[in-house]
Amino acid sequence: MERVVQVFSSHAEAEAADRAFYGSLSPQERLNLLLELAARYREELGEAAARFERICRVVSLSGR
Repeated sequence: MERVVQVFSSHAEAEAADRAFYGSLSPQERLNLLLELAARYREELGEAAARFERICRVVSLSGR
């Protein structure tokens, strides 16, 4: 993906440009961007990312 720098005169104008850009992408392109960001994040964490585990605990609620 080609990186482009743009300058805006207001936050509203920048937000509108962001919405237009992401609105022009296909669902697959959006997913690819998400996966790329997740990969970059894991890369930044280094070894700590390799040790992450998902932990779920099921707790029964009393009084129901």
